[in-house]
Amino acid sequence: MTYAIEVNHLKKQYGTFEAVKGINFRVKEGSLFAFLGSNGAGKSTTIEILCTLLEKTSGAVMIQGHELGTMSGNAAIRHLIGIVFQQSLLDKELTVKENILHRGRFYQLKKVQLQENYEFVLEYLNLNDIEHKKYGQLSGGQRRRADIARAIIHKPTILFLDEPTTGLDPHTRKFVWETIERLRKEIGMTIFLTTHYMEEATNADQIVIIKKGEIVAQGTPNELKEKFASDQIVLSFKKDIDVEYVAGQIGYEITQFGDVHKVNIPSTLHAIPIIEQMKPFLTSFEVVKGSLDHVFIQINEER
Repeated sequence: MTYAIEVNHLKKQYGTFEAVKGINFRVKEGSLFAFLGSNGAGKSTTIEILCTLLEKTSGAVMIQGHELGTMSGNAAIRHLIGIVFQQSLLDKELTVKENILHRGRFYQLKKVQLQENYEFVLEYLNLNDIEHKKYGQLSGGQRRRADIARAIIHKPTILFLDEPTTGLDPHTRKFVWETIERLRKEIGMTIFLTTHYMEEATNADQIVIIKKGEIVAQGTPNELKEKFASDQIVLSFKKDIDVEYVAGQIGYEITQFGDVHKVNIPSTLHAIPIIEQMKPFLTSFEVVKGSLDHVFIQINEER
């Protein structure tokens, strides 16, 4: 198995404060890797180190076989990665095309190669309708398309996405994710994602959750849901039903939330006999699988 990124005992200190406390993880080539954490967890610090924007205090990092922290390693890494920041870096007075070609020249691409790459991003990001518009005149969704195009103009092997769909409408979010999936599946680009939308991490090959500079959980989405999230039955009872009596009959605790009640169960299959027992008392029910939202909340509460 080949890894695009290997992180071993990575630390970052500011004086006596440890922002990152000796973390370890690996990212498979061509995978979608989700790096999650609440504000102040050490997530942004880690990403800035991996992107050569911040020096590490100690530890070893290899990116596509290049050692982070050396002059030659950092130079090679910068040509291998693309970054979509939360805040744009493009010039508002230049057109989309001018911005992207200008950024492409930073990578010392020859004129023919730069034009080929521009045609590549033009097609992938569907920029035909905005390429001659000034960046400052674009909507939020149009800007995000241009931002991604800027990040991949040199065809990186690893793309870092720092909350790429925050503030976007559902249609634009869908387009962004369709584009990311195409990049991953068609050209094998490795995607390193941070997001506050847990559903965007559902399709990740691997998830790492960091809190207070430490990794507190990692695994596939299903592994994390099985370990940290409970499936639930959401219940609506008939009027005048003694809920405590029903709970005693089924042997599960029933908790009220507003005008509905919930029962945590080990798996959705456990819902079948419980519903059969409670059928005479119910007006409706819904079986809900544990989600990554539940995982994230549970981990943060436990720790």
